Amino acid sequence: MQKEQQLSPAAQRTLDAWHEILKRNAMEELDPWLSDDIVFRSPVAHQPYPGKPAIKLVLKNVNQVFENFTYHRSFASDDGSSAILEFSASVKGKQLKGIDMLRFDAEGRIIEFEVMVRPLSGLQALAEEMGKRMAPRAALLKGQAGA
Repeated sequence: MQKEQQLSPAAQRTLDAWHEILKRNAMEELDPWLSDDIVFRSPVAHQPYPGKPAIKLVLKNVNQVFENFTYHRSFASDDGSSAILEFSASVKGKQLKGIDMLRFDAEGRIIEFEVMVRPLSGLQALAEEMGKRMAPRAALLKGQAGA
C-alpha cells in the first residue's frame, strides 16, 4: 500500500490560505503567498501569464465566472512541493471538471499555477466568458508594466 503524500508545512500553510482567500474571492490578499516570479498557465491561453497582477486578475474573474465551484480531492507530490486540486464547476450552464496544479518554492510561495479543464464544451464556455473580461487587460496578462 502506498503512503499518502503530504505537502511541506510551508506549502500547506499557503494552500490553507488559498482556500480561505478563494472563499471570499479576496485575490488582493494573495501577494504574500505568491512568488515574485509566479507564472499562471490558463487552459484557454497559449502563452503563460507572468507576475502577481496577472494571476490575481485572472483568478478574481474566473472565481466570478464559475458557478457552483467545488474542490473534491487533492494530491501532493512525493517531494511535498506540488499539489493537484480536482474541482468541478459550471459556466453558463455548461458543466466542467478540472484540476489546479500548484508548485511551491521552499518558503511555500506559489511559483506556478496551471489549470486544466474538460470537456471541450465547458472549456469553450469558460474561454468565451473569460475572453470578454480579459480582452481589455491584454497588456497586463502579458506582464507589461502599467497595464
